Amino acid sequence: MVGIIHRLLTALSQRDWQNYVEQADTSPMSLLRKRREDARKLRHTLNLVIHTANQRLALPRIGSTFFPRPLGTDWSWRPALWRGPLSTRGLSGATSKAFLGNEIQLFHDCPLREISLRQLRNTREEDLAPFALRLEVFKFQGSFMSIAINLPHDALEGLNKQHVIQLDGIIVSEAPFKIFARLNIKNGPNTEQITQELHVSKNQTSVAFDLADTDINEKRLENAWLDFIFEAPEMNQIVIRDLTFARYLRANI
Repeated sequence: MVGIIHRLLTALSQRDWQNYVEQADTSPMSLLRKRREDARKLRHTLNLVIHTANQRLALPRIGSTFFPRPLGTDWSWRPALWRGPLSTRGLSGATSKAFLGNEIQLFHDCPLREISLRQLRNTREEDLAPFALRLEVFKFQGSFMSIAINLPHDALEGLNKQHVIQLDGIIVSEAPFKIFARLNIKNGPNTEQITQELHVSKNQTSVAFDLADTDINEKRLENAWLDFIFEAPEMNQIVIRDLTFARYLRANI
């Protein structure tokens, strides 16, 4: 009912202003002056509505899972931090093993705790992910720092040695640095690990983890996670604007 009334009032207002346009040549000067002032006030309000709407509509849609996938993909995923707003948007002076959301966990051995994590809203036209992760590191006296991302259980459903797991990301940093991605798959008492260095080209990076050379026990898969390992992160700001995973079968030769 509210929507119907709103549309009716909007239609009546538009009709009134159309009548004012048609009467502008013959209206008394005093009335014309008043309508001009009303029109200026209305134009200012309408411009604000249009400007705000254009800004919001240009942003990536919250909850979006759209991203390019390799041919033959049978599982794909964008972590929750890059899809929608978290209840806790940031961590300051982050301790080791601190969580941001349910899937992202920070590990380090720096006693200074001059590390912060924060979820940001992506606003660039080329961004597909609604949100981003910003990592800021100031003075760092530790020997390691990493971020672990827990993969959902359905990433392991039907997983076998014929699969390749591809990681794609958009990573921006203030200063050059090295970053490694390590895929961990726990199967029974063992954990298989595959490590790849990420080579960022025009802020985009992509690596593939081929499971052919692993010794995973396909019947005892328990959980999987990915580690981002940062080398010499001191005095740097790193923004991961998007992060996606895709799983597909390796082509037989």
